[in-house]
Amino acid sequence: AAVLAALVTAGARPAEPGEFTRRAVLNGQVDLLQAEAIGDLIDARSQRARRAAIDQLDGGLSRRVLALRDALITLEALIAYDIDFPEEDDGPVPRDRILHAADDAQAQLEALLATARAGELVREGALVVIAGAPNAGKSSLFNALLGRRRAIVTDVPGTTRDALEAVLDAGRWPLRLVDTAGLRQTDDLVEQLGVEVSTDYLGQADIVLACGESDDAVAHVVNVVTPMTKGVVVPVRTKDDVDASDAGDASDASDASASSGSDSAGDASPAAVSTSAERGTGLGELVAAIEQVLDSTSGGVPPDTPLLTHLRHRQAIDRARGEVAAFREGWASGALPAPVAAVHLREGVHVLEELVGAVDVEDVLSRVFSSFCIGK
Repeated sequence: AAVLAALVTAGARPAEPGEFTRRAVLNGQVDLLQAEAIGDLIDARSQRARRAAIDQLDGGLSRRVLALRDALITLEALIAYDIDFPEEDDGPVPRDRILHAADDAQAQLEALLATARAGELVREGALVVIAGAPNAGKSSLFNALLGRRRAIVTDVPGTTRDALEAVLDAGRWPLRLVDTAGLRQTDDLVEQLGVEVSTDYLGQADIVLACGESDDAVAHVVNVVTPMTKGVVVPVRTKDDVDASDAGDASDASDASASSGSDSAGDASPAAVSTSAERGTGLGELVAAIEQVLDSTSGGVPPDTPLLTHLRHRQAIDRARGEVAAFREGWASGALPAPVAAVHLREGVHVLEELVGAVDVEDVLSRVFSSFCIGK
């Protein structure tokens, strides 16, 4: 503290949030997407999030965005040629060529926009909520998946009064695993508050693990939680200590999930999974079922594909896509004169340049670096 005070007295000042990275952007060492990747790399809580941040820092997303910008500039140049030199020997630019170029640019923008869901899951982690009645083995399953004791486990119903959250980084997707209070009617005020917290988590969940010790219990939990969530419900039997004939009845819980699951799940609703936290059985199968759901709901983005990991990215690409679509519609129908239609292309180029920081946008810089720690 004394050294810092002496430095300030001598004229130095503390660095502002993200100032070093901001200077790198202003000096052209990195672009805005790469600068965001530095913050993402610092905050990454999983291997996949780190890999995605490193790829973005290496310029993977920037190259794709700039290639799209160049495609729009080329398309804009074709329109300008038609406007400025309509009677050249080569004749006007074929209309089909312009429409094909516009369709190709729009398809590329839509393909990039489709990575936003996967990018969100990679950066923030998929929210996986463990739900069920009190004393249904939720906390034991939570601890078993984490491989350590994180939640208190007793035979007393209602032991878990609050939600416990931990990151599980054991597969293709980072998971935000949440152990919740048992769902039941109770006169205990503290437990009531815990159930309210559980309900809030269910409303935000990407996946709900509907836990019960028997098939009937699992089916009941599936029916209870399905109206409370937009996520995919995975039936989980937490006592894998029945004989093979009983194990076949697990399909009842799976059928309940398929018949009453959320519309967003589509074909992603998995079969029931039997687990035993005590013996450690079924845990790998459960993680595999979770990953299968996420693979399906994230759009099946191939590995090593540049991802849109921020809301700012998604909004910019969506705006650019909208501008190209407006150009395409106006040009194809003849409703817009060429100079007016070309304005949409210019706006699309501007949006993409703003995304990578190729234009002087002080407010965008301030917004990006406000989330950085001091210095960096």
